[in-house]
Amino acid sequence: MRQALDVLVAEGVLQRFPGRGTFVAPPRRQPSRIASFTEDMAARGTVAESRTLVAERVKSPAGVARALGLAPREPVLRWRRLRLADGKPVCLSDAYLSAALVPGLLDGTDLPDSLYDELATRGKRPTWAEDSLSAGVATPEESALLECKEGTVVIRVTRRALWDDRPIEISRSVYRADQHTVSFTLGG
Repeated sequence: MRQALDVLVAEGVLQRFPGRGTFVAPPRRQPSRIASFTEDMAARGTVAESRTLVAERVKSPAGVARALGLAPREPVLRWRRLRLADGKPVCLSDAYLSAALVPGLLDGTDLPDSLYDELATRGKRPTWAEDSLSAGVATPEESALLECKEGTVVIRVTRRALWDDRPIEISRSVYRADQHTVSFTLGG
């Protein structure tokens, strides 16, 4: 039994605390790089572009405030973009960030090409994320922007990206299912 516990401690599954006992260790996150849209498109062999539809400072909606760990109505930056691959619309993305964490991000006329690259220059690039995916159908507005028929199948992705253990971004994206495949790498 002692040898088995020693092995589990060595593997990081258990932790020993002298005088207190042996406990289950917190889960370890595998170090990985969260790909930005730009990086994802480059890996697919396409050229990424973005068209800003909305770039504004707003009071955080209740759900966004909760997801970012902010007080209700605390200022956030909302950045809504149409994302293109080789000039064709593939994604409509709405990102929210704490205004206090990224001051000046949306100021001026030259907005960053890549949000994650900009966060990296500020030392705040997401280190991990929680994604939720679902299938749906395009709304009339989404259909117009994504240049597809109303009712076309879309992939809806909600992401809460964290920088270490601090929420840095919450986003809701809608992808054309006929133009985009979602891939996963799972580890054990």
